[in-house]
Amino acid sequence: MEQSLPLADIEEVVVYWRPGCGFCGSLLRDLDRLGVTYRQINIWDVPGAAEVVRSFARGHETVPTVVMGRVGLVNPSAHEVLAVAAVHASASVPVGYEPPEPGRFSSWLNSKLH
Repeated sequence: MEQSLPLADIEEVVVYWRPGCGFCGSLLRDLDRLGVTYRQINIWDVPGAAEVVRSFARGHETVPTVVMGRVGLVNPSAHEVLAVAAVHASASVPVGYEPPEPGRFSSWLNSKLH
């Protein structure tokens, strides 16, 4: 099935992944477990997808890379995805989601998003 690349103004969670990536599988399982709505794009199957990943990962094809609008996260945790989604793709955040108690990174990330 042909998938199109996301537009910067669409409020959705887009996960760029590739087969055989353990980090990708872990993130996708965690997002599913938490009930996050997202779209997957296999960087090996979709023309231009690897270029999108490289644009956020300093020229590398590091996956998973999650994109929400103009914001990209390289190899994030599911909770990091949800923290950004709360601001940039709120429809993807499950109703009643409660983030874990913020650690240092989460506090820093939230300070940058608000």
